[in-house]
Amino acid sequence: MLTNAHLLQLAIATPLVAALIIACGLPKRFSIRLAAIAFTVPALIALWLWSKFPAAGAQNYSFLSTTDTGLSAFGLSLKLGLNGIALPMFLLAAIVGLAAGLYALRSQAERLKLYLLLLLVMHGGLLGVFASVDVFFFYFFHELALIPTFIMVGIWGGRDRNYAAMKLTIYLTAGAMLSLTGLIAIYVKSGANSFDLITLRETLTADPLRVTTQKYIFGLLMFGFGILVSLWPLHTWAPLGYGAAPSSTAMLHAGVLKKFGLYGLVQIALPLLPAGAAEWAWKLALLAGFGNVLVVGFITMAQRDLKQMLGYSSVMHMGYCFLGIACLSTIGSGGVILLMVAHGLSVALLFLLATSVHHRTHTFDLAEMGGLAQKTPVLAALFLAGTMASIGLPGFANFWGELTIFVALWNFSPWITAVAVAGVVISAIYGLRAATRVFFGPPSEALQRVMAEHPPADLDWRERLPALILLAALFFFGFYPRALSEPVNQALTAPPTVVTAPASFHR
Repeated sequence: MLTNAHLLQLAIATPLVAALIIACGLPKRFSIRLAAIAFTVPALIALWLWSKFPAAGAQNYSFLSTTDTGLSAFGLSLKLGLNGIALPMFLLAAIVGLAAGLYALRSQAERLKLYLLLLLVMHGGLLGVFASVDVFFFYFFHELALIPTFIMVGIWGGRDRNYAAMKLTIYLTAGAMLSLTGLIAIYVKSGANSFDLITLRETLTADPLRVTTQKYIFGLLMFGFGILVSLWPLHTWAPLGYGAAPSSTAMLHAGVLKKFGLYGLVQIALPLLPAGAAEWAWKLALLAGFGNVLVVGFITMAQRDLKQMLGYSSVMHMGYCFLGIACLSTIGSGGVILLMVAHGLSVALLFLLATSVHHRTHTFDLAEMGGLAQKTPVLAALFLAGTMASIGLPGFANFWGELTIFVALWNFSPWITAVAVAGVVISAIYGLRAATRVFFGPPSEALQRVMAEHPPADLDWRERLPALILLAALFFFGFYPRALSEPVNQALTAPPTVVTAPASFHR
């Protein structure tokens, strides 16, 4: 009998097996059909598991399964499951993966089979990240998803793709090595002889690490994961990489893979190293508040390239998530999960639509656009909706994530809260200005010549469908945030809490 645990395994295996079959020489026509199935199945399974998810605490995972890897002597086992923190992220990976996959199917990219193969590997790795209960495989699936990113930027990327791919490789490899060092340090110092997150939490709750040890390990994880998430000033790889990346790659990386570090901090670092988190909280808040939100926010306002603007905007909004983590509170961590899901959906939508704009204008230069709304009203409406979601307008999922973080942040520091609120104004300025320049006002002379030669058509259904999937999710979670907040709250409020550090430490 096929259980929900088997379905979770199937969701991860489907894109990976499909990629393997395509690699074995499946004809292009059948490869496209197989890829479409492989992107759809995980989304359907994720929705099913979400509907069946029971009320569970942070250590009471659902849909658990363990596969013997032959490395049990080293504390390694492929253990899969979902708790209230992992479930929303798994659902995000499935939804964005479906949208990115559907958009890739109509991309007409050169060597489309290889393109779809790499995208499927990336998608399978992302699903594995959020379903892994074993910390080692949590890291392994991230690396599995990361490798196709470098290749796809290098082969199918746009301007400066070779430099962007090299910079991505250097920064993300450095971040991955730092975070791996921190994860191994937890394994060694805990004495649990296991990478199983449930076992680690039980062990370190009963016998916590020394404050100094926690401080050093949390610092490794904060900067390692921080590089992967684009914590200021280690963020410069992100706008360049997203500007050069092909659309589906940018959608999956900015929308999902970039959340790996934040998820690791909430799911692993805060519960296991609460005293270490308290030592770094103010430093993290200053880097995120003044660096990501203000400095990067002003840089975003200065951008004249649409895709670069979206890349910097993504870096800026990650600052809010870091601020939520710095609060060291249940409500702050819950807001981080809500905002990660919302941002993942909205940034994926905007990257998709930015490419659709490029297909019709043959440029990303905002100064060369204008008046596109008259020719493409559906594209204009969807882009405006994505922009409003990114700003945090009520009715979209982003609003609840930002509001929750602001509430938690006020208890942490009113001054940092003021900085965060100023970021909302900044994002409204650059977001609305970009939408105005692209779709309203008279078209530039350059765009008039382009439209005379190639009259722009509105979005067809191959473009509309993935955009509508993302927009529908933004609206649904915007009007019914409880669908995400309830399992997250149950997970975060289950003991041990992340708010108060244990009283005694000995290692």
